[in-house]
Amino acid sequence: MSQLLYSYLYLYSSKVFTFYVKFDNSAGMKKNNFQTGKVALIAFSHFVHDVYTSFLAPLMPLIIDKLSLTLGQAGFLSTVMQIPALLNPFIGLFADSKGLARWLVILAPTITAIPMSFIGLAPSYWMLLVLLTIAGVSVSFYHVPAPVMVAQLSGDRKGRGMSMFMTGGELSRTLGPMIAVGMVAILGFEGFYPVFIFAVMTSVFLYFFLEKSEKKEKLRKNGSLKATFREIRHVMIPLSGILAARAFMHASMGIFLTVYIANKTGSLWYGGAALTLYEAFGVAGVISSGTLSDWMGRQRVLFWALVTAPAAIFGFIMTTGIFQVLMLIVTGFTVLSTTPVMLAIIQDHAKENPASANGLFMMISFSFRALAVTVVGVIGDFAGLEMMFIISALAGILAVPFLLKLKD
Repeated sequence: MSQLLYSYLYLYSSKVFTFYVKFDNSAGMKKNNFQTGKVALIAFSHFVHDVYTSFLAPLMPLIIDKLSLTLGQAGFLSTVMQIPALLNPFIGLFADSKGLARWLVILAPTITAIPMSFIGLAPSYWMLLVLLTIAGVSVSFYHVPAPVMVAQLSGDRKGRGMSMFMTGGELSRTLGPMIAVGMVAILGFEGFYPVFIFAVMTSVFLYFFLEKSEKKEKLRKNGSLKATFREIRHVMIPLSGILAARAFMHASMGIFLTVYIANKTGSLWYGGAALTLYEAFGVAGVISSGTLSDWMGRQRVLFWALVTAPAAIFGFIMTTGIFQVLMLIVTGFTVLSTTPVMLAIIQDHAKENPASANGLFMMISFSFRALAVTVVGVIGDFAGLEMMFIISALAGILAVPFLLKLKD
C-alpha cells in the first residue's frame, strides 16, 4: 500500500510538470502574456504547501491522547499557527525591498513541511508549540509573495491566475486530511515524518523553473506601510468592509456546518458529507470567479456572489431535502468564490509595493475571520445554530454597500 501511495504521488507530480513544460514555451507569445505553465507550477506548490498545514486538525485526537492535552490547549495550537499572519504586511515590505519574493516561495514549502511532518515526534506541548510557530511563520512567508508572483505571470488576466492559485489551496483542504490519516495509517503517528520529502522535491522544481527563468525584479527601497496603504486605500477600505461582512458567512458555514447537520440528522457522516460538498463547490467557485472577473469586471462578479450568498444561506436554513442540498451547493460556490477576485483587485492597484499590499490584505482578512469565528460561536451558544446562520447571512448583506464604493 505504501508503494502504491508513493507511486500515485509521483505520477501526479509528473503530470503537473509535464503540463508545465508543454505550455511554458508558448505562454510568453500570447497577447495577454499569461504564462500558464509557471502559474500552474505555483498553484501546484500552493497545493503541496497547504497540504502540510492541514495535518493539524485530522491528527488532533492523536496529539491530545499522546500529550494528555485539554481541549483549551488543543485549540490554542491552531491559534499559534495563525498568529504570525499579523506580521504579513512587514513580510511583504521585506519581500518588496529585498527582492526575495521568489526565494520565499521556493523555500517555504520545505520550511513548513518539516515541522508539520515532525509533530508526531514532539516530546512535549511546548516543543509542539515551537514547531507550529515555525510552520506559522513559514505559512506567511509563502502566502504573502506567492499571489504577487502569480499576478506578475498572469499578464492582463490576473483573475484567472488568482483562480488557479486559490484552487491549489482549496484542494489541499479537501485532500490534506485524507493524506495525513493515510500516511499515519501506513507509517504510524511517530513514523510518518518522511512525508516532508515531497515538499523538498517541490522546492527543487520551483528553484529550477522559477528562479533561473524570471528576470530580477526592481528593488523597492523606499517602501513603507503608510505608502502602501496610501496607494491602495481607495480599494482597501471598501474591501475591508466586504471582508468583515463576509467573515461571518465564512465562519458559520466553514466551522459550524458539520455540527448543524449532525445535530439535525444525528449522523456525523452526513455532517462530514455536507462539509465536503460545500468545499467541493467552493473549489468550483474559486476556479471560475477570477476568470469571469477578467471578462465581466471584478465589481460585477463580486456583486453577483455577495448578493447570492446570503440568499443561499437563508434558503439552506428554510428548506429541506434536495432543495437544501441545492442551496448548500450555491452557498459553497458563492461564499468561497470571492477571494481570487479580491486578490486580483489588490494586485491591479498595488504597483509600487505589491507584496506589502497583499500582506496588508491578508492581515485584515485574518483579523476579521478570527473575530467572526468567536462571535458566531457565542451567537450559536445563546440563540441556536439556525439563528446563527440567519444573523451571518444578514451580516453578509452589509457587504453590498461597501461594494458600491469599490472602484473597478
